[in-house]
Amino acid sequence: MKRENFYSIFFISISLLMYFLFISPKFQSLSILNSELSQKKIEFESLGDYFREVMEISERLKNYQDSISKIDFALPEDPKIFSLFNFLQKISSQSGLLVEEIDSISSEQQGDLKKWTSTFQFKGDYPSFKNFISSLEKSSRLIKVEKITMKSGEKGLSFSITISVFSF
Repeated sequence: MKRENFYSIFFISISLLMYFLFISPKFQSLSILNSELSQKKIEFESLGDYFREVMEISERLKNYQDSISKIDFALPEDPKIFSLFNFLQKISSQSGLLVEEIDSISSEQQGDLKKWTSTFQFKGDYPSFKNFISSLEKSSRLIKVEKITMKSGEKGLSFSITISVFSF
């Protein structure tokens, strides 16, 4: 009987020793890996929700594409000064004014916006000038009239207008 007890104790001891040396560390690493896996699943799900929300916002923004393009035109990244001069030449001729001179162009930084200021000289009559100012106000480009000067001369009225446009 003693021999059987000895074998029983021996096998139980070996089993316990094997459990603590081999099985227990693997079980602990398995539980650590399971917790890391659950964290990664949560991160993956939150990223999926984030991208779904971004796609939904992108789809909603497509409905406002016309408004966004108007804002981009009103406050462009590149001010395109020459296209602005072309635009002013076009509306002045449509209004019945003659552009005589472009005096100066200056720019200054105002926070996030860059302000471009220029002075123009026009010749024409008052109703034409009034139509020109009205066309500037109706323009989708953000144009601010800073200063208007009128002079009467032999050949009619002369107008000097200082305008500012803004860009990012």
